[in-house]
This record gives sequence, C-alpha cells and structure tokens, in this order.
Amino acid sequence: MLTILLPATDEHEAFELKLEHSLVSLSKWEAIHEKVFYGREAKSEEETISYIQQMILNDSFPENFIDRLESADYEAIRDYIDSKQSATWFNEEPNQRPSREVVTSELIYYWMLSFQIPFSCENWHLNRLMTLVKICGIKQTKPKPMSRAQQMEQYARLNEERRKKLGTTG
Repeated sequence: MLTILLPATDEHEAFELKLEHSLVSLSKWEAIHEKVFYGREAKSEEETISYIQQMILNDSFPENFIDRLESADYEAIRDYIDSKQSATWFNEEPNQRPSREVVTSELIYYWMLSFQIPFSCENWHLNRLMTLVKICGIKQTKPKPMSRAQQMEQYARLNEERRKKLGTTG
C-alpha cells in the first residue's frame, strides 16, 4: 500500500490518501474504460487519474484530491506501480520472444482459478500477484529436455568432478 499525505491548505485539512495497485483496481478501471490496462496504447491524463481513483482504499476522500497532488506524488505513484514488490527473480531464457497474449483482469482471474490462488490475493500489489502466477506456471511446466550439447557438457563436468574427488586421471 502507498500512503500519500495531502498537506493542509487554507481551505482544506491534511488528508492521508491510501492507494493499492491491485487486481481489484485494475478490474474496476477496465470495467469503466472497456480497454486493456496493459495494452500498448498510452493512457490519457483522464485515464491515469481514473486509475488513481480506482486505487484509493479510503472510504471517503476529498473531491479535489487530484488538484492537491504534486509532481512528486505522481512520481511516487508511478514508482509504486512499477515496483517489483518481491524478492523473486527469474532467469530469462535468451532468444525467448515475449508473449503476445493480451492480459486483462479476467485472464488474471482465470490464472488464479487455474492455479488455485485464493481470491484474497486480488488485493495484493499486482506485480506481486503476477510473480506468483508466473511461479505457478513455471512449476507446472515440464522441464525442457537437454540438448545433446548440454548433455555432453554435463557429463564432462560430472566426470571432472569425480576425477578430482577420487584423485584419478580417467
């Protein structure tokens, strides 16, 4: 969760705005705009503001909160949305083309059902949820068989280790 403090002004009290980049906020935004959030098309200023509104967790918030956000707040929101939110990292295979699959909120819900991920995770930071989905996909995929060259390399490495361990030359 990201918390942004809107400072007090002559007309307004200070306000603590709580935001969450989650599957729930993504679903709400896609329902309103009827377009893919993770599409290639850039979002307009209105669409960006709309997404920030969908991220709000507060039950009530000042109507003019957008006017009170400063450039540093927008930067903090962007950094928060882009953050990994996980210690997990992946070894990407070289020459692997990225998927062309269009990722919508419904597809993410489908993945959650397929991998039996509890719906309570829809409130997690979206990048953390997507990391879990990716892990589930990797763990359920059969490993690719080794190429002949990889097998020969592994045999040579194992033979060298055995020679060192046993103190032999062959």
